[in-house]
Amino acid sequence: MAATALMNVMMGAARKAGRSLTRDFGEVEQLQVSVKGPANFVSAADHRAEETLYKELSKARAGYGFLMEERGIVDGEDKTHRWIVDPLDGTTNFLHGIPLFCISMALEREGQLVAGLIYNPISDEMFTAEKGKGAFLNDRRRLRVAARRSIGDAVVATGIPHRGRPEHPQFLRELKITMSEVAGIRRTGSAALDLAWTAAGRFDAYWERNLKPWDIAAGAVLIREAGGTVTDLDGTDRFIDSCSIIAGNSTIHKALLPLVSAVTAKG
Repeated sequence: MAATALMNVMMGAARKAGRSLTRDFGEVEQLQVSVKGPANFVSAADHRAEETLYKELSKARAGYGFLMEERGIVDGEDKTHRWIVDPLDGTTNFLHGIPLFCISMALEREGQLVAGLIYNPISDEMFTAEKGKGAFLNDRRRLRVAARRSIGDAVVATGIPHRGRPEHPQFLRELKITMSEVAGIRRTGSAALDLAWTAAGRFDAYWERNLKPWDIAAGAVLIREAGGTVTDLDGTDRFIDSCSIIAGNSTIHKALLPLVSAVTAKG
């Protein structure tokens, strides 16, 4: 499928930032690293990639606003469009030499997510989607969520709270309940990749709490365009605001949601 002008802009920016990340990944031991919080590292590579994305997207779509992990909110003259960008999702993986990380970017138009891209420069896998146009891998293979209907056959991805976070007891309760119902649990260390892989049918579903908009915005577009269902953990479409998410095909989503919601109800 021929890429649209918008997707060409996004893919070009991602590839340019990806080249920078790939070079830095090859020299990961020499990176200067600062500590932003418990087990939450931010690297020089992160800042360089974000600067590249900011410059490329600003040049191509002048006036659009931004919501970025490091730069924060950048107001634009065009109040109807906003880029939501994570230049390096999976920073801890990156700094440990684990090739599971990505660039994640989404475009919001009048409050609605209309395009998303997730790119792992090491595997050279680029997942893209535009509202109403479908989801694709490397602009060639159409993506569809997995077709499994039994939660007992499902492999489900999630995230584990970082050291120092208060959500460990709740997560362990969720994990205990979910492990008894599914075929397996996986944790990659990148929320964006978890969503991309769910859209591609590699995972049957994914859930996680206490994320940020830039972790999930692009993946949500991919899931929907791949025929899946995505909500927050209350079952509403306010996942960008609540920063919790659960995604999969409609049947697995429906079966998984009450398992993790029951933990919330119990406290």
